[in-house]
Amino acid sequence: MTEPGAGTSADVVRALLREQHPDLAGLPLREVAGGWGNQMWRLGDDLAVRVQRMDASPDLQLKERRWLPVLAPRLPLAVPVPVRDGAPSALFPKIWTVMTWVAGTPLDHGAITRGDDAADALAAFLAALHVPAPADAPDGVGFGAHPRDCTEGFEHFLGSVDLGDVAEGDVRAVWDDAVAAPAWEGPRVWVHGDLHPANVVVADGTLVGVVDFGALFAGDPAWDLAAAWLLLPAGGVDRFFRGYARADGGRCDARAGWR
Repeated sequence: MTEPGAGTSADVVRALLREQHPDLAGLPLREVAGGWGNQMWRLGDDLAVRVQRMDASPDLQLKERRWLPVLAPRLPLAVPVPVRDGAPSALFPKIWTVMTWVAGTPLDHGAITRGDDAADALAAFLAALHVPAPADAPDGVGFGAHPRDCTEGFEHFLGSVDLGDVAEGDVRAVWDDAVAAPAWEGPRVWVHGDLHPANVVVADGTLVGVVDFGALFAGDPAWDLAAAWLLLPAGGVDRFFRGYARADGGRCDARAGWR
């Protein structure tokens, strides 16, 4: 049996498929580099096997299984959709999921060269995602808090990084503006929660997909808006906010910049 925190071998993944989804077991299988909470295996041309690895709880994959089929048809970029469930067994003690494969290259291994197109794509994606969520949508766990509730984490990271030529006072001024921003007073909307370069996919120089919805929650959309600064080339932020057309200086815009 594979240890819970260890990487899963191709032989184990193949055996799991034979055990629970034998019709898929003959497809080509190859490991995908990257991933921490989950290990990814490409399965054929159109599928992937998402194997729980460092995540201590199955809740993140279960959340994707529950909500991605609901959200995917509404979103203008490709997202992975669960198609088969894998249960713990004598071969592997955690859950795993067969999902559709999002074609392209993760941004941390690629580049955006069509900045305007990427800004428009990100704006359209978040505008489509940030709609009121149902009452049973998950709350944020470790994500989505107002900056004033995150001061301990801010101080920890500020003390841990080399700011280089950036003055600490300038960083604190941005943080103070974020802390002073009003709390979100709108409805709980869907929020991806973890839009960093490894979780967006690019092709032909622009954004084409978004992956890893394990942090998905319903709450304040400002948490996602930091992606404009984190993902887009210089000059893309203003175009993004014009396209998104929902942020204001008192709430989303000011708060997004702190991340």
